[in-house]
Amino acid sequence: MQTYGRQPIVIASGKGSVICDIEGREYVDCVAGIAVNNVGHCHPRLVEAIKEQAEKLIHVSNLYYTEPQAKLAEQLVDITGMDRVFFCNSGTEAVEAAMKLARVTTKKTNFIAVEHSFHGRTMGALSLTYKDMYRAPFKPLVQEEMFVPFNDAQAISDAITSNTAAVIVEPIQGEGGINIPSEAYMKEVRKICDETETLLIFDEVQTGFGRTGTWFCKEHFGVEPDIMTMAKAMGGGFPMGAIAAREGISFGRGEHAATFGGNPLACAAAFASIEIIREENLLQRSKEMGEYFQNELKKLSTDGLVEVRGKGMMIGVQFNRKCADLVDYGRRNGVLLNCTSETVLRIAPPLVITKEQIDTVVNVLEQA
Repeated sequence: MQTYGRQPIVIASGKGSVICDIEGREYVDCVAGIAVNNVGHCHPRLVEAIKEQAEKLIHVSNLYYTEPQAKLAEQLVDITGMDRVFFCNSGTEAVEAAMKLARVTTKKTNFIAVEHSFHGRTMGALSLTYKDMYRAPFKPLVQEEMFVPFNDAQAISDAITSNTAAVIVEPIQGEGGINIPSEAYMKEVRKICDETETLLIFDEVQTGFGRTGTWFCKEHFGVEPDIMTMAKAMGGGFPMGAIAAREGISFGRGEHAATFGGNPLACAAAFASIEIIREENLLQRSKEMGEYFQNELKKLSTDGLVEVRGKGMMIGVQFNRKCADLVDYGRRNGVLLNCTSETVLRIAPPLVITKEQIDTVVNVLEQA
C-alpha cells in the first residue's frame, strides 16, 4: 500500500553513519531511521549479539522467563531510574501501553496532550497526536481533542479535570519541529500533576538512548515522570519498545500483554545497544558532536535560515519557507536529510558520526 512518500533510492547496506544504495552511491545519513540507528548502522557488536541469540532462541512466549529479557529489564531500571518495565515492539505500542496503565491506575479516562505533539498512529496514540491530517480520517478516536499550547504550564493546569488520567508530553518535540520547552515549564507541569493527582507521561520514544546527550531527555530538566515510553533507538535498529513506571504503578496479572514483546532476539539487540552506548561513551559524544554540528550549522549564510536549535544529536534547522527542496538537493549530493513540520530540517544522525562527515553535511547545505 502506497502510504509513504519515499525518496527515489533503494538502500542496500550501511556502516556507521554511511549508507549505500543498490547503484553503489554513498550517503551521509542524517536521518538514522528517524532517530533509530544511534549506535550506527550494523555495529559489529550489535550484529554479533543478534547472530548469537538467533542461533540459540529467537522467540518464546511470555508464559516463560528468558535470560535476555531479565537482563534487559535490569539494565533499563538502572538507566531510567524507574521501578518496572513492560516490553512491546514499537513507540506507538508503548504509548498505548502507557495510556492503558494510566487508566487502570487512576480509574480515570481522559488525557491531555500538547499542540504539535506526535505520539503514534494507532487509535489511542492517534488521539494524542496533534496534526489533524493524521487524525481526521479515523474519527471517532479514543477521546475528543484535548490539546493545549506547548510550553504553557497554566494551560495544562486549566485543562485538568477530575477525570484526567494523565498529561503526556515529549521532552523535546520531534515530529513537531524539534521544539524545546523551558526547564521551568517541565518542573511546573510536574508540580501541577502532583497537586491534582494526575499522572505525568514522558514520551521519550525519539529522545531516548543518548539522542540528546543523556540517556533520556528528562535528565536535562531534572524532572521524573510517572510513566515513560521508549522505542526507536532501543534495539539499535531492531524493532523494540517499552514503558517504564515509577514504584507503585504497574499492570496487574493479565491487564496487558504482547506476543512478541520482550522476545529473546529483541532483548539481546537492546542489551547490546545499551552496552555499546555506555562503553563507547556515546552520551558524551552525542553532546560534543551535537554542539559542534549546531555551531557549524549556525554559520550557514542564507537569508532563509531562521534558527538552529536542539540538544545533542537531535537538531532542528528552522527556515522561513518549506524545505523539501533541500532534502532533494542533499540526496542528490550524498546527504540524507528529513524535513518535518514543512519548514524544519530534522537532523538526527547516528551518534557515531565524525567531524569530517558533519563538515560534509554542512557544506552540502551551504551549497543547497
